[in-house]
Amino acid sequence: MATKSTEIAKQLTYLAGALKAPRILESAVRLADQARDAGWSFEDYLAAVLEREVSARNASGAELRMRAAGFGARKTLEDFDFDTQPNVRNQVAALASGGFLTEARNVVLLGPPGTGKTHLAIGLGVTACRHGHRVLFATATDWVTRLSDAHRAGRLAAELVKLRRYGLIIIDEVGYLPFEQDAANLFFQLVSSRYEHASLVLTSNLPFSGWGGVFGDQVVAAAMIDRIVHHADVLTLKGASYRLRNKGIDTLPSIRTTTGENEN
Repeated sequence: MATKSTEIAKQLTYLAGALKAPRILESAVRLADQARDAGWSFEDYLAAVLEREVSARNASGAELRMRAAGFGARKTLEDFDFDTQPNVRNQVAALASGGFLTEARNVVLLGPPGTGKTHLAIGLGVTACRHGHRVLFATATDWVTRLSDAHRAGRLAAELVKLRRYGLIIIDEVGYLPFEQDAANLFFQLVSSRYEHASLVLTSNLPFSGWGGVFGDQVVAAAMIDRIVHHADVLTLKGASYRLRNKGIDTLPSIRTTTGENEN
């Protein structure tokens, strides 16, 4: 009996290695006694072993996708304090299912600084990674730098094609710094290349009416907003910055103006 068990163990080790699934061996051994004691069928036992392997692979793949996304500080939807933004709770819960990604819909988060836009954007990105999607995160300025480098190298078209393979691109801080005309045109090409093909999540401290000043051209801004919003969920966050809590500062100059515009 011992010899037979040894041979089976060797065979399982070989098969697990051949399948590049070493966790199958661990699960098979760990679940064997449980299966015997509970009287599992062969099919139940096999399903349990494979289920654990798939779960482990998904978790490992999600972790790799999160590392590659460039989030910096990793934030999740579970960690977000919805008591500070109760008006977006239901919208975010619906987005967390990931359906917007399969439909190539966009998400736009608007509101004053410090109200949680970046946290929610990263949280949606983390959720997308868990759902098996490739994600890239960067500020609007960094995206323009990346596209400018590709343009100067004569590979802008190839870069846009490459980026379309990502299920989600997150563009943070649209509007914090104005763009020159060439940069605005590159940004427009990024938006256009993903229109009805793959999703964008954008955050901005400005309402759409202020985007013309950011991109230096009302026509370009209008065309861009049209493509972004055509298939999009727009979430408006309100209130003062959470960074100012307990600091003895009630407001910032930009918050009062921006909040008022968003609420109109």
